Amino acid sequence: MDKRMNLLSLTWPIFIENVLFMLLGFIDILVLSRYNDIAASAVSAANQVVSICNLVFSIISGATAILISQSLGADKQETASMIAALSMLFSTIIGLVISGLIALFHHPLLAFLGAQGQILENGSEYLLIVGGFIFTQAILNSVTAILRSHGYTKTSMYVTAIMNILNAVLDTVFVLGLFGFPSLGVRGVAIATTLARIAGICILCWILFHSVEDLSIFRLLKPFPHEESRKLLLVGIPSAFETINYNIAQLVVTSIIFHFLTDNDFIAKTYFSNIVIFFYVFSNSIAQAAQILVGYHIGNRDTDSANRVCMHSLKVSLVIAMSISIAALFVREPLMRIFTQDPVIVSLGASLFFIDLFVELGRTFNIVVINGLRGAGDTIFPSVVAIFSMWIVSTLGAYLLAVPLGLGLPGIWIAFAADECLRGVLMQLRWNSGKWKTKGLYSKA
Repeated sequence: MDKRMNLLSLTWPIFIENVLFMLLGFIDILVLSRYNDIAASAVSAANQVVSICNLVFSIISGATAILISQSLGADKQETASMIAALSMLFSTIIGLVISGLIALFHHPLLAFLGAQGQILENGSEYLLIVGGFIFTQAILNSVTAILRSHGYTKTSMYVTAIMNILNAVLDTVFVLGLFGFPSLGVRGVAIATTLARIAGICILCWILFHSVEDLSIFRLLKPFPHEESRKLLLVGIPSAFETINYNIAQLVVTSIIFHFLTDNDFIAKTYFSNIVIFFYVFSNSIAQAAQILVGYHIGNRDTDSANRVCMHSLKVSLVIAMSISIAALFVREPLMRIFTQDPVIVSLGASLFFIDLFVELGRTFNIVVINGLRGAGDTIFPSVVAIFSMWIVSTLGAYLLAVPLGLGLPGIWIAFAADECLRGVLMQLRWNSGKWKTKGLYSKA
């Protein structure tokens, strides 16, 4: 195994990259919160549509990481290169199609969610610009997956840092109107985000074709590799479906808040959600590294090592995630005041921290074990469970607890906790069953 391919060396650059990537959105919301609470919430609403698009792109990028890892583990370098070429081709096509659709329907999409008034107008303006260029994120995801699967996690980390710095500088300049620029508000955030992504693509593609692959990999697509394309979709669609399903369910919950709760509830959810993403960034980073290693071990027919990697990753993730969540209880109000001084919003957000302990407990199992299952090629089971749990337990439960039972925003978080914990138990039972050991698509001869 390449010296870059161990859990620690893969995890820490992924962790830093994930933090920096999340800061792209965090800084957008933070800068806008200094400009206008409604503008910040509008961008948060629009970003839920953007998140769905990113998850569609993960159909390809997620499968790319799994198949390249298994191919490298099975010593099939040409197959890995062919998958890389397919990934970039499919990502570009899908990204351009979705960019066109959002450019045409950005306003109806947000209206469908229930956004109204200034939130609708500001969100539509943001979505038109960012969504119209969303194909850049599709390409970015694909190239990052290729580099990570080859062990080049530091590379994408450095590029994300550059993107982050560029985005932060442009956000500040365009939103607040520094150095003679007009104050562009939401439009400025959208332009900054788009320019940062374009810069990231240019740098990552240059690195990919100078250090890892050659432009000649696209010749491997003649004759067109139908079997590899089938595998890419066979792995990618179920892998992405669980996450896509989650985010669509979150859109429905957002719609419930718009229709039945208050603007303060939505603003509190916006700010609280931007805080808790940092609670599970460690788990997410460890899980992504574990997926690469599990895929490599499955390709190498070493299921014992795959099992050790996944279970060790789970234990470490649980300790870190729960420690952060418990510590946050003691500073919950100061954390909310990072975004706003409104006592009503601060109180609403602070009331969610204890419930979120149970959300993070279940979510850690889901993040780590599902990534382990995906790395092994066992992608259908998590998707089937997601259909039931996310819609019956999470979404319907959120409505019943928040509206008829009158629990409001805390009721929604109780439903989230029940969903995460139920799926977490089922994922662990699936892993313990060992059925994932027979799901590999590539292995040594």
